[in-house]
Amino acid sequence: MSPPSNDDWATRHSVRATARRTAALVNALTAEPSPDPAAIAGLLLDHGESGPLELTADDVAGMRAAALRLREVFAAGRVDEAAGVLNRLLREGTGPLRLSSHDGRSPWHPHLDSDDEAPWCEWFLASSCMALTVLLWEGQRPPGGLCSSPSCGDVFLTVGSGPERRYCSRRCATRERVAAHRRAKARAGARTP
Repeated sequence: MSPPSNDDWATRHSVRATARRTAALVNALTAEPSPDPAAIAGLLLDHGESGPLELTADDVAGMRAAALRLREVFAAGRVDEAAGVLNRLLREGTGPLRLSSHDGRSPWHPHLDSDDEAPWCEWFLASSCMALTVLLWEGQRPPGGLCSSPSCGDVFLTVGSGPERRYCSRRCATRERVAAHRRAKARAGARTP
């Protein structure tokens, strides 16, 4: 059976798309102790996974454990630290590099999980490690960060050029700028006789 030549598949499963999926899943899986399996399945579908998906509470609990480990990569402040975390995760949580076409249902692509039927938690950790490793390799900097807003803490990717990001979104950056402006204004008002 010849593999499908589907540019849409390659776009949905590119390194950056996989890294965006990783960040979204890390945020969703670590926001609360028991994430809703249907919500996590919906997020996977939104990020290009084939459906239908039925995740169990145990699947999501395993994925949450992987997300907590992956969060360490985003928390790394320096490239050497991020590389060290990724090396540890690759050593402890992934299998050898292999190619898969999922029995001809997709174009050939690399996997670091044990096989095409690996548990969701293993697949999530392995595919995320691969994507974050490539981003670190390409950019020679940490592949992501933690939002600097004390009321947020979400992870985000640091791909592309431009100044170093501190916030996960414009919304968080604006909220913190407004709060800083209000604090400065209040301090100035407190000093006025």
